[in-house]
Amino acid sequence: MRNPVGSVCVYCGSRMGASPSYRIAAEALGQKLAEAGIRLIYGGGDIGLMGTVAQATLDHGGQVTGIIPRFLDDLEVGKQGVTELIRTDDMHSRKERMAELSDGFIVLPGGLGTLDETFEILTWKQLKLHKKPVIVLNINSYWDHFVHLVEHQVREGFVSQEHLNLFQVCDSVEDALATLLERAEDRGFDSSRS
Repeated sequence: MRNPVGSVCVYCGSRMGASPSYRIAAEALGQKLAEAGIRLIYGGGDIGLMGTVAQATLDHGGQVTGIIPRFLDDLEVGKQGVTELIRTDDMHSRKERMAELSDGFIVLPGGLGTLDETFEILTWKQLKLHKKPVIVLNINSYWDHFVHLVEHQVREGFVSQEHLNLFQVCDSVEDALATLLERAEDRGFDSSRS
């Protein structure tokens, strides 16, 4: 059976974070994506977890597309040696292009930018602009407070109970990839619809 996921967008930090477990997870994710023949779509930087997941994908023979705004290219040092590096005019164009090229999304630990990307892609899914799976990779319980926040929004009447199903939470790289593939198959995923 054909792999229903040809590419996955990984949202993650431009810093390494306080725990070595974040770097280890980013390396493992890059390796597993390469082994599964899934192209990595990411923010194009060569620093932090972004650079780590990209390098691990490349080191294991995988394909990597980086997408970075021109004004951030110098700040984040656009990663050289990726399969493809796309430069956009602004942040919005970057996020839109990342979403267009991806069959699903995995969220590693990260900062405000990662939160921005995650909430935006979940909002687009809530508005039925896409049906792509969104997997929150909860390494070292990093995303517990994120999950509690959305649950709090449900309790307080600002988010519907059904919208808790907009994303799935996984504690390991292996579970994240398995869930990504399962959710894509369950939805009869068509990567041409975004």
